[in-house]
Amino acid sequence: MRVCFRSSVQPGLIDEYRRRHAAVWPEMLGALKDAGWHNYSLFLGTDGLLVGYVECDDFDAVRARMALTEVNARWQAEMASLFDNPDNTDQAPDEGFLVLEEVFNLDDQLAAAEATAR
Repeated sequence: MRVCFRSSVQPGLIDEYRRRHAAVWPEMLGALKDAGWHNYSLFLGTDGLLVGYVECDDFDAVRARMALTEVNARWQAEMASLFDNPDNTDQAPDEGFLVLEEVFNLDDQLAAAEATAR
């Protein structure tokens, strides 16, 4: 499963967000891997737009596995003040991700074209 999601970092806190993600805690990295997050990347725009991409077996399941870890609770608490989430201040940042619909994938379409050509 490929998942893309978006969120928003407060524009005035972008440098702090970058600093924290330049040195993610080793135990957080291990927890993500153990929970099934693969090929996980975050992309940050100058306006605070945050786009994430992850490959996993099931997005709800990997998020649930992370929610069970103590390190995730600490990380989310550390990161919460950096996000621009005025509608839901009680929500952990990773609970506010808006999943985007995949509308094109090159490999899928090439495979379909090859199968049709046979």
